Amino acid sequence: MKIKIILLAICLFFCTNLPAQIFISKAKIEYEVKSDIRKTMGNNTWYEMLKDKLPRFKTGYYTLTFSDNKSLYQFDHWGVPKLPTFLTSGDENEKYFYNYNTGTYNIQKNVDGSNVNIADSIPKLNWKLVNDYRVIAGFNCRKAYAVVLDSVYVFAFYTEEITIPGGPASFNGLPGTILGITVPRLYTSWIATKVEVNGIDVNSIKPIDAKKNITMSDLKSLIIDRTKDWYDDDDASENKDLQQQRARFIWETLL
Repeated sequence: MKIKIILLAICLFFCTNLPAQIFISKAKIEYEVKSDIRKTMGNNTWYEMLKDKLPRFKTGYYTLTFSDNKSLYQFDHWGVPKLPTFLTSGDENEKYFYNYNTGTYNIQKNVDGSNVNIADSIPKLNWKLVNDYRVIAGFNCRKAYAVVLDSVYVFAFYTEEITIPGGPASFNGLPGTILGITVPRLYTSWIATKVEVNGIDVNSIKPIDAKKNITMSDLKSLIIDRTKDWYDDDDASENKDLQQQRARFIWETLL
């Protein structure tokens, strides 16, 4: 009996001294978004003249604010060095509101200098989990990947310690929050730099005001129509770079 009591006391001691696992349901996450300008700008004469005058990467910082199973992702500030307006103005106007309670989202995208508002159901991505782990912004993350838009691979690291099933931009659907994303075909990565749990402005987490909303299918049709004259199908073999530019533009707009 004494041995049992001693063993029970030891178990209670260790159990009560283990740190409790904390699950975060309200916070603001900052992401560093980095794109390789030289690889995304293409190879035409005008771009070639600019490449040596621009930094290798475009670096911006965005925030994902969430509470009550709702989130708002938006631009915050640019990194250094300063970039020309034609490379930055569109990004500054984009916003992503997700309501995981209703399964709907509301996005404002900038397309050719004009804001377009989309309202639709949250799509389900077919994620595959991988036994690869990493610590990002102090959180234990697991790797997953998915194929979107038929052929675009997305590699993500998510943490179950933050409960909202979202992440930067339109990436979502994992059993936790995405803290890292890489899309090789866009030469772009998103990585969480810090997570704040105090002083969260929950009132800012609301749908985007818009006079008119379209569906994501409508946006896809709009983009395809606006870019159909980027190259001549008869000379497609001579316009490989333009084809790639068009494909990246479509992917960036729809993600």
